[in-house]
Amino acid sequence: MRQPTRSPAAARRPYRAGSGRRPRALGGVRGAGLVLGLLATAGPGLAACGSGGGSSTSTASATVTTSTPASPTGTASPTGSPSPTSPGTTAPPPPTTGTAKPASCVDRAVAGMSQAQQVGQLFMTAVGSTGVTSAQSAAITGGQVGSVFLKGHTNSGAATVKHVTDQVARLAPKVKGATVKMLVSTDQEGGQVQVLNGPGFSAIPAALQQGKLATGTLQSDARTWGGQLRSAGVTMNLAPVADTVPPNLVNVNAPIGKLQREYGTNPTTAATHSTAFLRGMLQAGVLTSAKHFPGLGRVTGNTDFSAGVTDDVTTRHDAFLEPFRSAVAAGTPFVMVSSAIYAKIDPNNQAAFSSTIIRGMLRGDLGFKGAVISDDLGAAVAVSDRTPAERAVDFFKAGGNLLLTVVPADISPMTRAVLTQMPKDAALRNAVSDSVKRVLAAKQKVGLLSCG
Repeated sequence: MRQPTRSPAAARRPYRAGSGRRPRALGGVRGAGLVLGLLATAGPGLAACGSGGGSSTSTASATVTTSTPASPTGTASPTGSPSPTSPGTTAPPPPTTGTAKPASCVDRAVAGMSQAQQVGQLFMTAVGSTGVTSAQSAAITGGQVGSVFLKGHTNSGAATVKHVTDQVARLAPKVKGATVKMLVSTDQEGGQVQVLNGPGFSAIPAALQQGKLATGTLQSDARTWGGQLRSAGVTMNLAPVADTVPPNLVNVNAPIGKLQREYGTNPTTAATHSTAFLRGMLQAGVLTSAKHFPGLGRVTGNTDFSAGVTDDVTTRHDAFLEPFRSAVAAGTPFVMVSSAIYAKIDPNNQAAFSSTIIRGMLRGDLGFKGAVISDDLGAAVAVSDRTPAERAVDFFKAGGNLLLTVVPADISPMTRAVLTQMPKDAALRNAVSDSVKRVLAAKQKVGLLSCG
């Protein structure tokens, strides 16, 4: 997200990084016990900007097994004739080999939702870190939004934040047959990018300093930091940064290097330490989002403030993807996709709107089965060439699952566009169906979804 500053103006925006603009001429549609389950699947080694029920991150939907009739014992009767039985009675039904598995809690929740509620689960908008305004509340309830982002640096401490998250909790939509709570996120990377400060929150060092710690120490520290978030009602950290900034670009890389948000200047260090941070957060019962796929370490412009920010180096099978591959192997529930353009991968689309990058690379090449979250698609200059409605439709059709906008007023046109387009667009309907299951599966991991 945006470059940090302690000024009142900066407190209005969350920290993100990265932006890029597709030329207009291109056209097209624009637009936790529970935590043990997470760690059991973690591989060795391992951003806006940044359970119960045994649902797995690797799939959001449940498989329902139907039973197949078995052949009755004894001599088979002629086709169309009943099996021998006592006079005046009918043959009992043949035994079955099994029973159908009950629907998963995710599927039950989806079934209990209206279409508008399903779409609302795919959006995250901002509320103040020290209080929820009436406009923010109205946007959330009007769009039946399922997730929020706490924005604006605060030094007021954990008690104040807990008051805010309690306010947010009361805005969760009512779902028939399931309890679906609000997902509350923030940017708590460390250094200049730490939204929540004051009593109850540790002063977290910048990622560059974290990268000099032993990985075991970092994981333990991150577990502590995550526990502080969880105690304050925050269930998702839009972190860690998995971008690698090469040594020669540290001083000119605006979104990451200049702010010391990178864990190291080589992919291996970035991978081991961002993964350690990620594992610690997961141990604390806080969802993570490795960011900003496929990387913002080799650009110079900040997509929050500049249009057309382009990476003309990264390739589809680039070595700098190692930290993201490690995060996927470690079981990160979310990956955040950037808003820059990657000329050697998809020169026609910002990553957030690129099926090649989301479906082809992240899901296909890296095998990611969690949920894909966007960087801010609200106020970022990167996406100003599309209307809010176009951004929403384009993001979901490209394979994105959870759209972040820090502009609450965007929620109405965005959700309305998706709901309007769904009846006439099978691809969008399928994308929404897939996305809501992925988002609910992530919620279930940290106790935000329950049934019965």
